[in-house]
Amino acid sequence: MYHNFIKVAVAIPAVEVANCKINAERIFDLIQDAENQGVEIVCFPELSITGYTCGDLFHNSTLLENAKNALKFLLEKTENFNIVSIVGMPIMFDNQLFNCAVVFRGKEILGIVPKTYLPNNNEFYEQRWFASALDLQHLISEELTNEIYLLEQVVPFARNIVFYAENENLPKKEENQFAFSVELCEDLWAAVPPSSLQALAGSHIVFNLSASNELVGKNDYRKQLVAQQSGRCNAGYVYVSAGFGESSTDLLFASSAIIAENGAILAESERFSLDKQLIISEIDIERLKNERLKNASFKRNNLKNDFFAKRFVIYDEEAKEMTLTRKIAKHPFIPDEIGLNARCHEIFNIQVNALAVRLFNTKIDKAIIGISGGLDSTLALLVAVAAFDKLKIDRKNIFGITMSCFGTTTRTKNNALALMSAFGITSKEISIEKAVLQHFKDIEQDVNNHDITFENSQARERTQVLMDYANKIGGLVIGTGDMSELALGWTTYNGDQMSMYGVNSGVPKTLVRHLVEWFANRPSKQPVISSDSEKSRESSGALPCKQQPISPCGRNDSVVKILLDICDTPISPELLPADKNGEIAQKTEDIIGNYELHDFFLYYFLRFGFSPEKILFLAENAFENDYSTEEIKKWLKVFIKRFFTQQFKRSCMPDGVKVGSINLSPRGDWRMPSDASFAEWLENI
Repeated sequence: MYHNFIKVAVAIPAVEVANCKINAERIFDLIQDAENQGVEIVCFPELSITGYTCGDLFHNSTLLENAKNALKFLLEKTENFNIVSIVGMPIMFDNQLFNCAVVFRGKEILGIVPKTYLPNNNEFYEQRWFASALDLQHLISEELTNEIYLLEQVVPFARNIVFYAENENLPKKEENQFAFSVELCEDLWAAVPPSSLQALAGSHIVFNLSASNELVGKNDYRKQLVAQQSGRCNAGYVYVSAGFGESSTDLLFASSAIIAENGAILAESERFSLDKQLIISEIDIERLKNERLKNASFKRNNLKNDFFAKRFVIYDEEAKEMTLTRKIAKHPFIPDEIGLNARCHEIFNIQVNALAVRLFNTKIDKAIIGISGGLDSTLALLVAVAAFDKLKIDRKNIFGITMSCFGTTTRTKNNALALMSAFGITSKEISIEKAVLQHFKDIEQDVNNHDITFENSQARERTQVLMDYANKIGGLVIGTGDMSELALGWTTYNGDQMSMYGVNSGVPKTLVRHLVEWFANRPSKQPVISSDSEKSRESSGALPCKQQPISPCGRNDSVVKILLDICDTPISPELLPADKNGEIAQKTEDIIGNYELHDFFLYYFLRFGFSPEKILFLAENAFENDYSTEEIKKWLKVFIKRFFTQQFKRSCMPDGVKVGSINLSPRGDWRMPSDASFAEWLENI
């Protein structure tokens, strides 16, 4: 185990039905391959030693004896291996035949798990040959398990076994341990799968030995089932089904294998392959444990007393540094390309509807936004326009105010004015330069001293203009700041930190850019807001503002051009004077680091509570071609310091909608003291 990752594999050999010797040799080849690649647990399909499609041969003593001999061969051949292997075979017990998973490491059989739910339908007739694990219940002793004598070993035999593994070279504490369990094929399809109870009893990874035939559409359902069960159980789920070589007399088995973790699929096999396959990935045990800390199911249900705990040492040597095969996404907040359009549409609609509800509930029909020509204020404006359209309020009731001062560039000012004009809102341009200079005079601030006072005075003056104008017209000041700025404290306290409702507070900076790009590039016929009940809204006493004939919240070439130029503009608060060419001189990412790194740090720090050391390890994998380790360390230290020291700004942040799995609101997702020490987090790096 390295950084609490467990390297697992699914192995699919080509089988010869009823030829246990050949099957065992092919299984061993894959175990050896997995061992050489650092795999810690490898799982094979259901009845992989005999083949699943043996039919009435399962009642033949020669096949059963050959299966035992094949298992003996595997135990001897893997005697000096560290890897845990899970294979399928039929086993006699108490005058009954069971479809079993055999878990072994080296020469030791750790346990045998019989199948619980047996199909008996038009496709499968397992009840013709096998007994269910439920038939063992009357036999189980006070120790919660039966014992079977197999190959000169006394072995636990029950469906309720949880295998606990630990590294003998690490301190014997819970964070250095993990647990896994086993279920077989149909068990997953049951109303209450055994894996649900196994997870509540402490299992972090569930291995499923399966023989699932192929039907049109079945693969999609199977993938959903595996992903959902892993998410429901906050567990890793390792599923492997029979493949090439199984009899095709009536059914086809196509080598379906899936490795999932907490609702996400990490790796899959190639279906319909004629070759053997070894699919490897890593399960993050720490991530699963942290998820379970927040899950009431695990707080209120402890089934450990109903399960037999089999404890063993999985490593004989020092834990080696692990090379991850699973992909660590650079931008964890950004949807993948396949679902990007639908996800951006959903996020945007959450923002729009949240603002619409706030306007409706407060009976306010005017909004004020500071428009800078930057990303955040652009997204806030798009959200406001869509919300006003949804409520059928004239867009002229949106007051966009651009407030130029010492650092304002022509590019951002022109984009701000053009954007407001394109969307038909009320546009105002107010220079705050004289007001700030008067303020400098009042507090005896040298205008040539470009310190924090020079910068923050401008930010607070802009907020004063927005707030006072809102009072004047009876409107709502819409905050534009995003979640990344809140995390880093890259915001002026009682300046742009303050508003009456923050539509971007749940959206990190990397996602803000994608949302603006999505709005510009989305399919031309796609509406940006969803409304299933406009008629009912009109009769519900909605805002009494008379709707004027206005164009839909759509796009045209001029809007697209403006939006894409805003996306290409360097991120800056524009509080320092421009350079000699009139270009932005104060670039945020040159000062505090790239937002793609900070959003990566934020996601793993908040979502899973990972240590800086582990976040660094993940970042090194995700950004190996983009940043050196020293660069990542530098900006990770900046993140830790700023996140801790700037909590006081988040402690009094305005209302704002949560759109994803994490948020920084002190009223919900994140509560911490403003004066907590960050010393030990820096030491951890």
